[in-house]
Amino acid sequence: MYAAPNQEAAANALDEFEAKWGKKYGYAIQSWLTNWEDLTHYFHFPQEIRHIIYTTNVIESLNSGIRKYTRSKNAFPDDSSAMKAVYLAINNLEKKWTMTIRNWGAILNQFIIIFEDRCQH
Repeated sequence: MYAAPNQEAAANALDEFEAKWGKKYGYAIQSWLTNWEDLTHYFHFPQEIRHIIYTTNVIESLNSGIRKYTRSKNAFPDDSSAMKAVYLAINNLEKKWTMTIRNWGAILNQFIIIFEDRCQH
């Protein structure tokens, strides 16, 4: 469904998935159907941006890295200590963010067109 060229093709793919797996994964499919508009909002973006949305797990990676960094601490004496630990975790994780994004120039141009008021050129 994610790789579908448009929302209509994604709906067809979901129908095919439901026909094949509906009995086994009915609850998951119902969740998709209930939240269809939210789950397919990325089709409003050009293909290049959609690819980044559904293939980049930046948030999951960040959360995992923070958990890994703070897991060894049994307790923090106060909120400030916890915030400092999260800050240091992010600071260390940021050094590892070296992944290049293929065709970034075209993608950046799409972002500038769509989010002109938020993108600095």
